[in-house]
Amino acid sequence: MNRPWLAHYPEGVPADIDPATYPSLAALIATAVARWRDKDAFANRGTRLGYGRFDELSRNFAAFLHGRLGLRKGDRLAVMLPNVLQYPVAMYGALRAGLVVVNVNPLYSARELRHQMEDAQAAAILILADVSPTLGEAIEGSAPCHVIVTQSGDLLDSPLPDSAIDPRLRGFTLFRDALREGATLPLPEIAIGLDDLAFLQYTGGTTGLSKGAMLTHGNMTANALQKLAIFKPRCVPGGEVYITALPLYHVFALTVNCVGCLQLGGLNVLITNPRDMPGFVQELDRWRFTFLSGVNTLFNGLLNTPGFSEIDFSALRITLSGGMALQSAVARRWHEVTGVAVLEGYGLSETSPCLTCCPMTATEYSGTIGLPLPTTDIRIRDESGNDLPPDTPGELCARGPQVMPGYWRRPEETRAVMTADGFFRTGDIATMDARGYVRLVDRKKDMIIVSGFNVYPNEVEEIAASMEGVLECACIGVPDERAGEAVLLFVVPRPGAVLTVAAVREYCRGKIAPYKIPQRVEFIDVIPKTNVGKLLRRELRKLVK
Repeated sequence: MNRPWLAHYPEGVPADIDPATYPSLAALIATAVARWRDKDAFANRGTRLGYGRFDELSRNFAAFLHGRLGLRKGDRLAVMLPNVLQYPVAMYGALRAGLVVVNVNPLYSARELRHQMEDAQAAAILILADVSPTLGEAIEGSAPCHVIVTQSGDLLDSPLPDSAIDPRLRGFTLFRDALREGATLPLPEIAIGLDDLAFLQYTGGTTGLSKGAMLTHGNMTANALQKLAIFKPRCVPGGEVYITALPLYHVFALTVNCVGCLQLGGLNVLITNPRDMPGFVQELDRWRFTFLSGVNTLFNGLLNTPGFSEIDFSALRITLSGGMALQSAVARRWHEVTGVAVLEGYGLSETSPCLTCCPMTATEYSGTIGLPLPTTDIRIRDESGNDLPPDTPGELCARGPQVMPGYWRRPEETRAVMTADGFFRTGDIATMDARGYVRLVDRKKDMIIVSGFNVYPNEVEEIAASMEGVLECACIGVPDERAGEAVLLFVVPRPGAVLTVAAVREYCRGKIAPYKIPQRVEFIDVIPKTNVGKLLRRELRKLVK
């Protein structure tokens, strides 16, 4: 296949990786644990968990799942945890037992949790006690499954008060007891291959009922190797300190931060509540961190938190952005404050997740999502599936060993997104230049059509966000009798700023085509977002009067 981007890879980055380097994701982690056994693997709220102890605890949890609960290879374990030490222990333990991890957002409602558990046919769930009422409501009147409850203070050196556990949960096991019992049980060798499922990563919940992307051990291992290949020129094995503020139940942090840091023998600092920005800044100030990943809203929030600019950034080598479009105004300020350019990557739950990334040698924000990863083919195609010439907007389609085999129990939806020649249709509009650099335009479903002209919300938001006095903004299309649709821009002003509708519209004038200028501007206190920080345009549409 023609891959023009290979000519622009930094020195030392291979054109391809061997997806069969490890027989499974569990084997990849086991190799890292054996190599770095005497180093610290994770840190959270004043406690450090070494690689050796991490290995021991995950082994005990695997033995409990297999020997006590009787779970067998292919059974699904739902894990509903924030960024706490219990997550990596449970995740690795489940993989060692041959189970499939079903990641669940702890902020889910009972309805969302019930759907995900029923759809995944979960045999067991591990849940934080604080959100046990959600599970209590979700499973009322439904078939029982094994329930394991962990307290926030489990595995911490300094105990925390236990939270009440919903009385509707009966016959559950405490996580701490599961670990103790598992230590007394044998764990047989369980054969796990690259084609076996590792995760059901649910996606699409912002547009309706979520569906599970089936991610195999091969998918996850391949993407981990692809990311390692491009990170290696800027990383020091055994010397990395990762800051993980994005939730580990999200595939971005799961692959890039959790597995990626383990591969490098690094220390992974887990941030349990990044929404507490002052507390987050205090935690950052305690570490000489080398790597920080996030989304545009996270970076913007940090930049606007007192004390952030006084942090020592001298050890920081990589800042990686993904999950949503990075605004140039935020990227520019980040570079000014930290001295490190934000590099963008791109991917989806269905692709484990990474497909593209800016070269680690880049020293400035480029506005692109970079080049395709090793052993990845990217095409930009029209509605008929034809490849488009350079710099022409079309749907981004991807093929590679990190692409899922399909959606769980949804063959029709799988066929709808997979092409005859093996490409996954992402639903994102992008361009690719002659060098292979990809520029994301917008989500296909979010495109606004004004008098027959395409308007991409990201472009309008990029301009408006650069206006002094604008803290955040987001736009949607609304019905318009004359033009079919019109652009409605929601704006969150900075504290103390005085903004008017006329001033915002005037600022956009001349910077974008007239039909892209917001016809309506509304000021609100906060832009609704997912827990990862993505804009929830669905919620914005509910605000339209």
